[in-house]
Amino acid sequence: MTFETIRIVTDARGVARLTLALPQKHNALSATMIGELTEAAETLSTDRAVRLVVLDAEGRSFCAGGDLGWMREQFDADRATRIAEATRLAMMFKALNEIAKPVIGRVHGNAFGGGVGLVSICDAAVASADARFGLTETRLGLIPATISPYVVARIGEGKARPLFMSARLFSAEEARAIGLVTTVVAADDLDAAIEAEIEPYLTAAPEATGRAKRLARSLGVPITEDTIAATIEQLADCWESNEAREGVGAFFEKREPSWRQ
Repeated sequence: MTFETIRIVTDARGVARLTLALPQKHNALSATMIGELTEAAETLSTDRAVRLVVLDAEGRSFCAGGDLGWMREQFDADRATRIAEATRLAMMFKALNEIAKPVIGRVHGNAFGGGVGLVSICDAAVASADARFGLTETRLGLIPATISPYVVARIGEGKARPLFMSARLFSAEEARAIGLVTTVVAADDLDAAIEAEIEPYLTAAPEATGRAKRLARSLGVPITEDTIAATIEQLADCWESNEAREGVGAFFEKREPSWRQ
């Protein structure tokens, strides 16, 4: 299987590496990557040779959020097109969240916006101590809509609220403290920590592991198609606001938005 923006390599143990492979763009989520990650999730979920997935990334960043070209298209689009594209993104996160195998995130560098969403769909996440995180959408007059069900499922509403609203960046240690990542290690120890995280899963029965994951998901707050549609409607409303026009416009014009203190 050949992709443009990602790579999948599976070793003899059945450990598949799903790698974001656009380092020159800090692995930002483009329309192509959204489609390829959706396809990869469905393939990995049904491939009986795969027992576990490690989600990692090339280059300096894990994922910097939305691709600038994709963002520009949303800025210029009408409501129906924005809803359609947001739905594609939301369905990507849904497919990744429902992979019927353990998913371990290997996180380094920056994980912003959609990057935090990718961390949130992992069953466990190991982060480099120098990693940085942020839900930065409100800086643009937007909201972290499509990723919100997964972030809230991961860290809870109470911890999500200030991060959703303030758009502030936070450290790997804070990400561990709130439950976004499970382990934080020095950058040089990241690969060894991933191997240590993998090992227990390879002693468990593969089908039972998948069933256990579905069980845990069934006991949490359901992320239904109605939930997803409601978040997308809120995002569409937000795109049509004066703040979004000002915030996104300022971003592309490389100036400060009017509300910046």
